[in-house]
Amino acid sequence: MLGIFSQRFVTLDSIDIFTTHEWFPSKPTVYFCCNSEDKVYLPDVKDANNIYTFKGEESWQPLTELPEKKCKRCGLYEEDTFKHDLYDEWELCSSDFKKGKYTHFKEGQFNATFLCPNCTASAGDSANHDSSSEAETKKSSVTVIIVVSVLSSVLVIIALFGGYKYWLKKKRERDQLRFLKLFEEGDDIEDELGLGNEL
Repeated sequence: MLGIFSQRFVTLDSIDIFTTHEWFPSKPTVYFCCNSEDKVYLPDVKDANNIYTFKGEESWQPLTELPEKKCKRCGLYEEDTFKHDLYDEWELCSSDFKKGKYTHFKEGQFNATFLCPNCTASAGDSANHDSSSEAETKKSSVTVIIVVSVLSSVLVIIALFGGYKYWLKKKRERDQLRFLKLFEEGDDIEDELGLGNEL
């Protein structure tokens, strides 16, 4: 019973190819393949810019089965007479699936959504293998924290410098007042001694 629930079968939910690699106006033969496994042909996918959706019950499904801890090198290809054309190759991992769903996008080539209900990332897997969007979010958060810290530090330094300048100004004013007071007191002493205006 445990083996049934631990199977990580990957099925294709939807796909949209943006281009075909055919030289002549003919329908492409698109297939999915992982490592050295058998090719899984997608017989319905024949036209570019057309979204194909599947139930997961088609005769050619599932595409592959993923191991729990390791990833598989998989790709989407177009079969040709001489050399097969590559849409994209990537590492497909159980931990890529969030709530059993994984979307792979290759600019100018295709957009595909894969399903694997038993491939949800465990806590340990998600810590070891973040998706690119989560990594970018963390990078942007770190960048924001650094920028805010630098700006805060600059503002604190400016405030301290302004406070120091204000303190120096007040100190200078106090010293000037003491100096003037000293001379005023000096005049009072001269008056007391009678040394005022005698020449």
